[in-house]
Amino acid sequence: MAGGLVALLDDVAALARLAAASVDDVAAAAGKASAKAAGVVVDDAAVTPRYVHGVDPKRELSIIGRIAKGSLRNKLLFILPGLLLLSQFLPWVLTPLLMVGGAYLCFEGAEKIWHVLHPHHEKKEEPSSAQGPEAEQHVVSGAIRTDFILSTEIMVISLNEVADEPFLSRAVILVLVALGITALVYGVVALIVRMDDVGVSLAARTSTLAQRTGTLLVKAMPKVLSALAVIGIAAMLWVGGHIILVGTDDLGWHTIYGWVHDLEHWIADVMPFADGAFEWVANTAASAVLGLLIGAVVVLLVNGVKRLRRGKASAAH
Repeated sequence: MAGGLVALLDDVAALARLAAASVDDVAAAAGKASAKAAGVVVDDAAVTPRYVHGVDPKRELSIIGRIAKGSLRNKLLFILPGLLLLSQFLPWVLTPLLMVGGAYLCFEGAEKIWHVLHPHHEKKEEPSSAQGPEAEQHVVSGAIRTDFILSTEIMVISLNEVADEPFLSRAVILVLVALGITALVYGVVALIVRMDDVGVSLAARTSTLAQRTGTLLVKAMPKVLSALAVIGIAAMLWVGGHIILVGTDDLGWHTIYGWVHDLEHWIADVMPFADGAFEWVANTAASAVLGLLIGAVVVLLVNGVKRLRRGKASAAH
């Protein structure tokens, strides 16, 4: 028994040395995996600031910190172990699972466009700071639940990029991705929600430069948030569409990807001087269009189901 334990510890030590020896490769893979999840990251950064809207400025960073801890807990304790087990024992599930996440991204992007084209007025809620600690906890819990969906998408996309790595490398890479993306998203969110306060503080100083900088920050923040929202929608459609485009090809349905591939080759023949830039644009545009089409279909289906439920509820009364 003791000999077996010593052998096991030796194996663990060997794995640790192997991981340490390949730390540069792991870091590079983690960076690549994180980059592929950019669309969801932008969406996460665009969504989260609304949870502290109307909150006492003194509580903003505390609430963001609680949401960030919940996000990290989601990733490390629930999502990461589940995905690692799937990748080890049921790797064929990852592509369909990734495509489901891609379809959800397409739905999210198309739904946001739908709301812009068909605005509806909702009852304005009282800020959580005015409702007490229970309301604040409700806001934090809701944000963490939403983050769970976005974090799952991030981790699935990241795992798909390193699916061929050994188990230990996959685990280390995903931990790095979880830590890095959580720090990035909520660091950016904290910066965004406090930037107007920084601007007000600078505008109150005696220095002319400080006043101008502060005024610029205060005026710029609404535009930054609006731009971030638009970029988030575009990124969701592009990333979601591309996930489905590649997934269909991996599953043996080569027609759609073949069309896009032919388009890339045609552009390369017409504009060889572009060195692949227009080919990337074509692939991105095609992915976004596919994402919009798929998202629109899902939005129509979801709205149809909602109408049916409302009709049944009205008939029951």
